[in-house]
Amino acid sequence: MKNRRTYSIHCPYCGAPAVCRPASTVYGTDTIAPKSYLYLCSNWPSCDAYVSAHRKDRRPMGTLANSELRHKRILAHRALQRLQKERHMDKWATYLWLQARLRLDADHAHIGIFSSQMCDQVISLCRAPASPNRKLAT
Repeated sequence: MKNRRTYSIHCPYCGAPAVCRPASTVYGTDTIAPKSYLYLCSNWPSCDAYVSAHRKDRRPMGTLANSELRHKRILAHRALQRLQKERHMDKWATYLWLQARLRLDADHAHIGIFSSQMCDQVISLCRAPASPNRKLAT
């Protein structure tokens, strides 16, 4: 196995360090992708914060999130995917649109690091242009 970089991240809810574990630790046999990993709060399951890791290098895909924030991030991703499909946009064009609408640079325009309020804003922005008579303004 390659030497993998270690990431020092802490839980924003309880301050405990996060540990990289197989996703099956949380999902059991229902793991979406075999050999996938998560960063879990070391106080899990009493603190339910975690975030997925990239399969290639196990880099965290964002910040640790509790169940409420994870749900909001899922809804924000779905809203963005719906907008992409409805407007026949390339995935990256959709993210560039979002980046422009939120006035964020590329390093900060990732749903995986968004707060609950930012996710609500993404959901709202993605709904607005979906009406037939509105233009997709940037």
